[in-house]
Amino acid sequence: MTNLLIRNVDPKLVERLKARAAGNRRSLQAELQAIIENAASFDMEKARRTAERIREQLAGRKQSDSAKLIREDRDR
Repeated sequence: MTNLLIRNVDPKLVERLKARAAGNRRSLQAELQAIIENAASFDMEKARRTAERIREQLAGRKQSDSAKLIREDRDR
C-alpha cells in the first residue's frame, strides 16, 4: 500500500471530515479512504449516459411549476 500526505489542510475542513467520519462510524483515515475511492471510481461518461437516459424518459412530460408548488405550500 502507498501512503499519501496532504499538507496545509484547513483545520475547519478537518473538523468537518472528522464529524463526517464519526457519522459514518469510521475513523478519519477510513473516511478519507472511502472519499478517495469514491472519487476515483466516478465515471463521467457513465454519468452522462445516465443523465441522457433520464432526459429521454422525461421528454414530452408536462412538468409542474416548482415555484408555484412552493408558493402554495408556504401559503398553507
